Order: sequence, then structure tokens, then C-alpha cells
Amino acid sequence: MEDEVTRTVEAIRTGKPVILPTDTVYGLCATPYHSGPVEELYRLKGREPLQPTAILASGLDMLFECIPELRGRAGTIARALLPGPYTLILPNPSCRYRWLTGTTPEAIGVRVPELPRPAAAVLARVGAVAATSANLPGGPDPRRLAEVPGELRTRVAAALDGGELPGTPSTVLDFTGEEPRVVRDGAAPADEALERVGAALA
Repeated sequence: MEDEVTRTVEAIRTGKPVILPTDTVYGLCATPYHSGPVEELYRLKGREPLQPTAILASGLDMLFECIPELRGRAGTIARALLPGPYTLILPNPSCRYRWLTGTTPEAIGVRVPELPRPAAAVLARVGAVAATSANLPGGPDPRRLAEVPGELRTRVAAALDGGELPGTPSTVLDFTGEEPRVVRDGAAPADEALERVGAALA
């Protein structure tokens, strides 16, 4: 397994796409720090280039290193819910990672998942990845590596097997407006998350 982790880390660092198990479903991932690898990830998946993609960080400290502007209200929200099975859409005032933010560069999706061991070892070494579900547009979210479409598995530089995952994608919450908005119900109850955030901000 260590050899697989090292190969996956090297692939990410050299800009190649990989498949990683997350806390929800298998993800198609690439380094988030440059536009080229993310564009390749979009091409592989057949994803529209103007669709946003989340940045998935190894921990809160790394998330704040990637996006230093997540202070004040945004930082409080992130600390209230992460790590956990959430994608948070937060203000991105410096418009960082424009190749991830689609048509809304002033907002960015962020995740800090509780990862299975092999993926956690990879993220500990690369810091963060851009991540989207390892499926084709409209296809089911893969809970096993074998459920990832063959055309993706054969075209990535590495694919880590983390066993069977829950199979429900993350809950997506948008905190960029005056009131929070539930974009997608998913792996964790949205109402519970909003209560936690409300208590943290009170």
C-alpha cells in the first residue's frame, strides 16, 4: 500500500489525475494549484469547464493556508462543520483558483473530509486536491473502485482502493449570501449543519 500511496503522490505532484476514496464516494482528483491539471480532469470527466469544482484539503490548517481570506465569519463556519461530509461554498474575495470557481470566481467550494487511511496518507503529503465524483456526467456516484467507469480508471495515473464507501455525496451548503442556502442534501443532514453554524455565529 505504501508503494501505491507514493505513486499516487508523485502523480498528483506532476499534474496527473488520480482516483481517491473519500469519506463519501470515489473522487477524480488533481492538484488544485495550477490550471492545466484541473482542465485535464474536466476533459477526462466530460465536465463543462464553467462548472465549479471543490478544493479538498487535508485539514483546516491547510485549508486556511490555501485560502488565507477564510477569516472572520467564513472561518467560523468552516471550523463549525469541518472536518466532515460537507462541501461549503464560501466567499473567495481574492478570486483564488479561478480554474476551480466556474462562473463565480468570488466564491469557492471547500472540503475537509475524514478520509480512509490510504487517501489520508496521500493528502497529508500533497496538502490539497481538486476533487469531483469519479463518474461521468449523469452517472451514479461510485461507492467502490470497480464502479468507477473503466474509461476513467484506465486514463488516470493512479487509483487507490479504499474499499466500500458510503456512496452518498457530500451535503453542499452555500454561505455566500445573507442567508445560507442548501444546494444539495447529501451525506449529512443540512438542517443539523445549519444549526451548528448558527450556534457558532451567535
